[in-house]
Amino acid sequence: MSEETKEEIKNEKVDEEVTEELTEEALDDIVEEEINELDEAQKLAAEWENKFLRVSAEMQNVQRRGNEERLQLIKYRSQDLAKKILSSLDNLERALAVEGLTDDVKKGLEMVQESLISALKEEGVEEVSYESFDHNLHMAVQTVPADDEHPADSIVQVFQKGYQLHERLLRPAMVVVAQ
Repeated sequence: MSEETKEEIKNEKVDEEVTEELTEEALDDIVEEEINELDEAQKLAAEWENKFLRVSAEMQNVQRRGNEERLQLIKYRSQDLAKKILSSLDNLERALAVEGLTDDVKKGLEMVQESLISALKEEGVEEVSYESFDHNLHMAVQTVPADDEHPADSIVQVFQKGYQLHERLLRPAMVVVAQ
């Protein structure tokens, strides 16, 4: 072989080694870049998954609250009407207390009163209990000294009946309380 050929072969080997080194370095760089990109993509995917789970939970909470509000609206839909009817019911009771009514008029008033009370009960409106004074259900408009017949915190007299719709107070009872 001639010197030139030997030199060419030597140069080719050096070029191949350099190319192999460059190729390995380039491959390492490419692999490292791909790994970095994969890590970033996984982080981004985890962030989006977290956001999705939070939004999904929030949507479920909104739906649950909406259903609860709807149920409350249905349960208490007759509240305003009941409040307006209570004054008419009070007036009927006062009319029935008047002396000198004929039996027919009295019977007619009682029938109207019973039908109003029945309609209110169907909607869940009931009188509050008068067993003992409860500041959540009764409004003390007057107090009297307690005695043997009326112990402390007992209701002596009811001035105006109180009513509640399910567990919600529509109107407190105005009462006289023994102290």
